[in-house]
Amino acid sequence: MEGLAATTKTSLCDGAMKSICAKFHFWSIVERKKAANEADNLDKKESNGIDVISDSADSTAAEIKSNPPLAYPNCDLNIWLRTCHTEIITPLEGISTGAIPTWISGSLYRNGPGKQNYGHQTVNHLFDAAGLLHLFKVRNGRVTYQTRYVNSTSYVQNTAAQKLLVPEFTTPAAPDPCKTIFHRISSLFVLDQVVSDNAMISVYPLGNELYAFAETPFIHRIDPITLETTGRENLHDRMKVINQSSHPHFTQKGEAFQLGQKIGSKGPSYAIIHYPPNADNEKAILNTVERARIIATVPCRSIKEPSYMHSFSITSSYFVLIEQPLTVSFKTIFGSLLKGKPIVHALKWRPEKKTRIRLISRTTGMEVQTQYVTEAFFFLHTVNAFEADNHLIIDICCYANGEMLDCMYIEALKNAQSDPNYASMFRGRPKRFVLPLSPKRGIKGNLNTYADSLSEAHWINGSSSVYVQSDELCSMGCETPTINYNVYNGKPYRYFYAISSDVDADNPGTLIKVDTIEKKCRTWAEPNVYASEPIFIPHPEAKAEDDGVLLSSLIWGGNNEKRTGLLVLDAATFTEMGRTEFHTPSPVPKCLHGYFAATK
Repeated sequence: MEGLAATTKTSLCDGAMKSICAKFHFWSIVERKKAANEADNLDKKESNGIDVISDSADSTAAEIKSNPPLAYPNCDLNIWLRTCHTEIITPLEGISTGAIPTWISGSLYRNGPGKQNYGHQTVNHLFDAAGLLHLFKVRNGRVTYQTRYVNSTSYVQNTAAQKLLVPEFTTPAAPDPCKTIFHRISSLFVLDQVVSDNAMISVYPLGNELYAFAETPFIHRIDPITLETTGRENLHDRMKVINQSSHPHFTQKGEAFQLGQKIGSKGPSYAIIHYPPNADNEKAILNTVERARIIATVPCRSIKEPSYMHSFSITSSYFVLIEQPLTVSFKTIFGSLLKGKPIVHALKWRPEKKTRIRLISRTTGMEVQTQYVTEAFFFLHTVNAFEADNHLIIDICCYANGEMLDCMYIEALKNAQSDPNYASMFRGRPKRFVLPLSPKRGIKGNLNTYADSLSEAHWINGSSSVYVQSDELCSMGCETPTINYNVYNGKPYRYFYAISSDVDADNPGTLIKVDTIEKKCRTWAEPNVYASEPIFIPHPEAKAEDDGVLLSSLIWGGNNEKRTGLLVLDAATFTEMGRTEFHTPSPVPKCLHGYFAATK
């Protein structure tokens, strides 16, 4: 698209082409600014009677001027709408610049939306898109790239039928006149006939196997070398879990913990699932998933509407559940499943219920007696949680309400540039909540004595609940937060890393480093470049928390849709060390979450 900037000699055809490009946001940031500057110069020349364009071109010039300005000129939201048409099975070699440290050895796995269409049917929401895996393999300073779709049952059947056969999160299945109400009732007893097993959010190891996750009870086993889908596990069949979070937690012992929900005789409950480490016996018959079990359950505060939970936290002593006021109505969800409709209609925003932070003992599996209540907010991701000075501290990326999910509808993404309210709906901030452990009754005033936060806690009059006031950690929108996980997860820490969630920022593709003690931020950005969730890799001889590197996959906006790369940043200085870029045979969509598997 180079060379399309308007000049006083531009032909009618070129002007029309630019009008189309501007309308559909295909210009890069540089090209838009260049066009705007030259358009200003053109206006000045016309007003002075210099080089006047003929009447035949006046209509085209008027058409260009009539197009409304972009609400977010620095943000190309079309990066979320790309479709990968061609999988890359054979590792692709890239072009490297700078210096990628040779001590980095392993595989960076990524997962995210890959396509929005099956035949003529387009899904409604980003969470409904087919899961696409990415693999950046790093060894001896060189990087290769692969990509492959998660071959879930839904993906395989939808692809063959060229339409949705099972409803996704927001998109109904294509009408099937052969399905009667009796078929739908009988299907309720076979979960994957009414719930899609599409896995497009995250990818993590369980034991010595790699799995792709969503929020359903289905996880898909992935070959770590080829990205081939080799199997599927159904947690509903194994443990009667109806859904799960997308982000399990891991310990240095090799075990994993996951948050799920199940329905029992007393109503819905939150369940902590324990995945044991690899069996010492290499010939063990059962794998880690087959040996998993539920170790703790706590009832939901509402038997009709449990909370929506995308993630949770863990400390040395507690599992930390954030029961937010975005709830899931069981009455609506069963009606939707019966009618073959998407389950998004079951989500209800109940701000009057506030947010509860619930602590479950890792030792006893019982919930602590003190109830912690805070402001009503929506969240997807916790940053970290830890215990210090008889307090529990948890950091969360918070939003005012659940409208943030609406921002990820396909139509909302397409129309965002003409929606001045889009940025405010996506406006979130990282906040710290300090919970006093075992607070004494009858004390008036602030119960918190933790020195490194302004968060306060007060008894609610006449109750056994403590109200917690949050403390903002950063004035920038932060999403997909990560830390030096292997060493500092569940422990006192200082730094976290994230991508910008402010679409109206000067550069929405910014990477952010947050100092939670001094509340200072460092940033890395490059025009028209969109970085993904940064993954921290510690230096082999690390002497400080941020002694290591960050790996972040890159894509480019505008007409650079077949370009991707892997960026390596020095985590301490937040400066680029090196990168490898790839030119791909097919567009590369933006991904969501990932995991780095180190190799010796």
